[in-house]
Amino acid sequence: MNVSFRPIMAVYSIKDLEKISGIKAHTIRIWERRYQLIDPQRTSTNIRFYSDEDLKRILNVSILNQNGFKISKIAEMSDSQLRERVIDLCLDTRNTDVQIESLLVAMLELDESKFANVLTNSIIKSGFESTVETILFPFLDRIGILWQAGTINPAQEHFISNLIRQKLIVAIDNEMQNFIPKADKRILFFLPENELHEIGLLFYSLIARKEGYNVVYLGASVPIEDLKNVIETRSVDALFTSFVSARKKEELEDLMNQITESVPRYPIFVNGLQLKELNPKLPRRYKCITTAMEFKTEINKL
Repeated sequence: MNVSFRPIMAVYSIKDLEKISGIKAHTIRIWERRYQLIDPQRTSTNIRFYSDEDLKRILNVSILNQNGFKISKIAEMSDSQLRERVIDLCLDTRNTDVQIESLLVAMLELDESKFANVLTNSIIKSGFESTVETILFPFLDRIGILWQAGTINPAQEHFISNLIRQKLIVAIDNEMQNFIPKADKRILFFLPENELHEIGLLFYSLIARKEGYNVVYLGASVPIEDLKNVIETRSVDALFTSFVSARKKEELEDLMNQITESVPRYPIFVNGLQLKELNPKLPRRYKCITTAMEFKTEINKL
């Protein structure tokens, strides 16, 4: 039996389009009037609203316009011509902005093959680590902000996050098949309670394995008491955690202090969107990690 999957249809305000595409609402209105690039619907009170198709078209228009195409020429293109031009730009792996925008479109369309094409092309040209750091992490930061603002559908965010998670797990499995420890050191990877975004954690656990370090991977939402029990059972040399879920600055600082008090002596590596957004005061023994190279340098000091 053939089963078709219907994409989730969303409704966007002009402010939503502005947040997602980066194009000012004023500019979008001019494009509507002058070039009929999109044709919004209106509520009974005459307020504009936009569909997924409108948003995807605006994203494609934005990509071309940012890459030197005049808006008057773009307006003459059909949807298929727009997509073809964007695909051509995606083949240039030096243009990470285009690739990030294309991943946004893949997320909105729930299109796994489009996602895979963008990612695979970048991995072939730039390597897995570079693709994660220059494309996937900035992309995830962007959709994380949009998701917290309620601009995108949570199902769309879950869809794309799970695809990325699958890619990382495959890479880890491949690495473990030929894993030879280079150092008698062990790093524990965990996320605190109510923290569920594992992608950064998975990526850095992969880097640790590539560097020859033993890994204890606990995953998401680990209570502090359980963390203490694991460390008592299995000796470690350092910990790694990440903070992505929205918190107040004071709450984040308090949580980091609780972790510090519960696991004395060990260095704690930390990263995540909330460190960028909130710039919290890091407790002693914490080290903020922003790149794979930085992480490699730090763990080789253990």
